[in-house]
Amino acid sequence: QVQLVESGGGLVQPGGSLRLSCAASGTIFSIRTMGWYRQALGKERELVAVITSGGNTNYADSVKGRFTISRDNAKNTMYLTMNNLKPEDTAVYYCNTKSVYRDYWGQGTQVTVSS
Repeated sequence: QVQLVESGGGLVQPGGSLRLSCAASGTIFSIRTMGWYRQALGKERELVAVITSGGNTNYADSVKGRFTISRDNAKNTMYLTMNNLKPEDTAVYYCNTKSVYRDYWGQGTQVTVSS
């Protein structure tokens, strides 16, 4: 059973930085495409960034140039480094991976950008 556990969220001032982590277990992490999603209050969940098993990345336009997705296969962990945070980045951030049959999600970690 695939399990994903996010950490690293918190309260940060505009312009600040955070690094989120997603620890995976119950799967061969290195072969999986992994992604970060976020859901702001009252809005639909949206894709933030994705990284393939080969290290190719893709980002939502709203975070390009500010966020970096990465992975450490030896640690079965994915990261999201967020710089120059804006109030509109406030959301619950979720780790995701997919199989043929279903999506797997972590429990989410809250990121709040406010002065």
